[in-house]
Amino acid sequence: MATVAPRQGGLGPDARHRIKTIAFYTALTLLAVIFVAPLVWMISTSFKDEVEAVARPPTWIPKTPTTEGYDRVLQTGSETPVLRWLLNSIVAALVHSVLVVLTASAAAYAFAHMEFRGRKLLFGLVIATLFVPPIILIVPNYQIVSYLGWLDSLAAVIIPGAAGAFGVFFMRQFFSALPRDLLDAAAVDGANDWQIFRRIVLPLSKPALATLTVLSFLTNWNEFLWSLFVLFSPERLTLPPGLATMQRAVAINYNLVMVGGVVASIPVLMLFVFAQRFIIEGISRTGIKG
Repeated sequence: MATVAPRQGGLGPDARHRIKTIAFYTALTLLAVIFVAPLVWMISTSFKDEVEAVARPPTWIPKTPTTEGYDRVLQTGSETPVLRWLLNSIVAALVHSVLVVLTASAAAYAFAHMEFRGRKLLFGLVIATLFVPPIILIVPNYQIVSYLGWLDSLAAVIIPGAAGAFGVFFMRQFFSALPRDLLDAAAVDGANDWQIFRRIVLPLSKPALATLTVLSFLTNWNEFLWSLFVLFSPERLTLPPGLATMQRAVAINYNLVMVGGVVASIPVLMLFVFAQRFIIEGISRTGIKG
């Protein structure tokens, strides 16, 4: 007489898979809520009046939505020219990111695919600068900028950080992962290093270039301490020091501060939405080869 095997306890594979999937998406939802909540609160507060912005208990949805904050902050001839600061920040961040991409990609190609004496030592010295706290360089950079006559100009917030070690390291990692046979074939066909770099390497590196552009843009966009040191005139400020000035000027009216935050966030969000595909691809491919 055949015996029936006892039924094993516990959940089956399908049930365990469903539980893991539910737990995974639940965790993602919670993380999304945590990250999105401050943004929603900022936008909501920007449409409140001064009283409701500091009311207790706080309200997520304005009881009487108003655009008074936007009217005061964005009005022409205001003591806090937010639109002028926004334009200054956009120009500075765009030019800075272009310079970073140009210098970093050229140096990274040399370190990745050109042979010269002391290449590894020089690359090691470049990487070593990543461990130097940026605040240490404020005084020497200030003296250089002052000597060049760039104080109180956008050049002071654009050029000093345009040749950084991170961009060189980031692009070098990506260039090292490119097929070497492809570059050798181009060299056999008579292409020189400049032609290989411009016609082959750069077109294949669009994800990494876009990623570095966005990261450089955000770094310059959020720069506060250095901008505070080198920019003095109200019309030449960028958004971070400008918004700090606005807080002092309006005695911290939180609805106006949140309006400034919304204005500062819009270009960054638009940039990320446009470049997110390139960012994900660039980061996923950069660490393939050391």
